[in-house]
Amino acid sequence: MTTAIAGDRADARRNRERVLAAAADAMADQGLDVPLGEIARRAGVGAGTVYRHFPSKQALLEAVFARHLEDLIASGERRAARYAPTEAFFGFLLDIVELSSRRGHICDVVTADTSWPRPVLTASRLRFRQVLAALLHAAQRAGGVRPDVDPEDVLALTAGCVSTLTARHDRPAGLKLVHLTLDGLRPCTPVTKARPFRDDPQAPCCAECGTGLTARPTGRPIRYCGPTCRQRAHRRRLAG
Repeated sequence: MTTAIAGDRADARRNRERVLAAAADAMADQGLDVPLGEIARRAGVGAGTVYRHFPSKQALLEAVFARHLEDLIASGERRAARYAPTEAFFGFLLDIVELSSRRGHICDVVTADTSWPRPVLTASRLRFRQVLAALLHAAQRAGGVRPDVDPEDVLALTAGCVSTLTARHDRPAGLKLVHLTLDGLRPCTPVTKARPFRDDPQAPCCAECGTGLTARPTGRPIRYCGPTCRQRAHRRRLAG
């Protein structure tokens, strides 16, 4: 009797895992609106088996997303234990991008605050953010990440990387763009500079090269940083 019960429970666990795996694949292929019947077909079980484990589509989606977050949490914890802080942080971000781009739609759930108010998913999302924040702060203390970014910045940047990788059919080319983007988090890569953009009307800059200019208190506004840029602009106007 006990053996039979244990066997039934093992079968139920296996069926649940099959449904979760099939649901993750189906959503990656067809989006969040994939029918439960399609998920059951991919899992090789009947629709009744799906409903026994997940009484609603919402419950199934929550379980799939929570599982994905738990996988990422485990990845972050492993990296924190095995690698130096900066290496662990950037490796974790690449794990997020690669896994999420394959499974699809997870970034909407990770970044949203109100779309999925289910307790299981809320707990997983909170733990994920804690792991991300811990890795970020450790890398910043080690001097490997610029100090002016916070976890929300990293989440937004990572979500953009997922979209970039998903949109590129050439995966190596997409990964190259992802690496270039994430390198902007390093202090040795000043992708932003303390000078005005040339289209900012409140901050004068050279109309030719973009170098910041000191505004004149009186007279006509200065347009160029020097004679070289002034002559270059003049030649361009003549050629046009």
